[in-house]
Amino acid sequence: MLLFEEEILSEALPIQTKAMLSTSAPVSGLSAANQPALAGRVNAQDKRVINGQTDVNQLVPFKYHWAWDKYLAGCANHWMPQEVQMSRDIAQWKDSTALTEDERLIIKRNLGFFTTADSLAANNIVLGTYRHITAPECRQYLLRQAFEEAIHTHAYQYIVESLGLDEGEIFNAYCEIPSIRDKDLFLIPFIDILTNPKFKTGTLEADQQLLRSLIVFACIMEGMFFYVGFVQILALGRQNKMQGASEQYQYILRDESLHCNFGVDLINTIKLENPQLWTDDFRDEIKALMQQAVELEYRYAEDTMPRGVLGLNAAMFKEYLRFIANRRCQQIGLDVLYPGAANPFPWMSEMIDLKKEKNFFESRVTEYQTGGALSWD
Repeated sequence: MLLFEEEILSEALPIQTKAMLSTSAPVSGLSAANQPALAGRVNAQDKRVINGQTDVNQLVPFKYHWAWDKYLAGCANHWMPQEVQMSRDIAQWKDSTALTEDERLIIKRNLGFFTTADSLAANNIVLGTYRHITAPECRQYLLRQAFEEAIHTHAYQYIVESLGLDEGEIFNAYCEIPSIRDKDLFLIPFIDILTNPKFKTGTLEADQQLLRSLIVFACIMEGMFFYVGFVQILALGRQNKMQGASEQYQYILRDESLHCNFGVDLINTIKLENPQLWTDDFRDEIKALMQQAVELEYRYAEDTMPRGVLGLNAAMFKEYLRFIANRRCQQIGLDVLYPGAANPFPWMSEMIDLKKEKNFFESRVTEYQTGGALSWD
């Protein structure tokens, strides 16, 4: 019986762990990044974000304290969609005079993009990024981030269900609405690189591919493509419209801001540890991708807002996107692309600084069960 249990355990162990527990030579077929140390304790200074040689299963001793701090911050920000009341939103959606057709279009287009965008983000983390990061502290945050992407997808589904929207229309928008489809088509090749089972780091070309995909994911997808939608829904909330949806978008924005900041730290640490990757040609390529992303997001703004509404218009978003693009470039060590671009929505910073306790005494659903209150019958 004991022998049988040992065989089961051996099959269940990850290949890195089985290699670490073995006294034999390194396992063939594993890249250098996945070959763990077979002897000796982990030294924090030997850790690397990519292509590390230390055991990925040993979280401590810490080297990347910034990653662990962001993991703790993510846990402290925990929330669930059901905690937010949607009754006022439902009443407004049913009231033909409460929302204009332009406002209804904004809501449906936003949900059409976001319902699948966070699923793309989760797949990118779970099936791609996580496999290629060899710092356990960073992996710990990525696990938290993946769960938060699931919560965000849940939130959009909760809004769609609460308002009684056509699920087929909303969830297929990424295939049927050109401005949404074009953004996803821009992202998918960079996700496919990391999720390809044959992709391995360890060469200049592969490591640049990884870094490029991380920049697209953190600085463009989460750091730019989400922001038009956030501004639009939060602007509705500021006018006492769709406040339940707006509150959920606030929590999502807070999460995504942390995701973006983690991604920036991850990118800059890889650059620091691998300066050979940050060539002039590579920087020029990243700048071109940023400019392309600005144009794609601006087209999305025009599509969701063909006329001025909520005190906003598409032209304002062009300036905002240039401002955001400049900020992302500076965060990863690039020169600004649009000198003089200003932020037409300074109130957005207030939304990111949201405190969870602010509204929950009024808006929290009282029948929502925390883990300690669940019935197991």
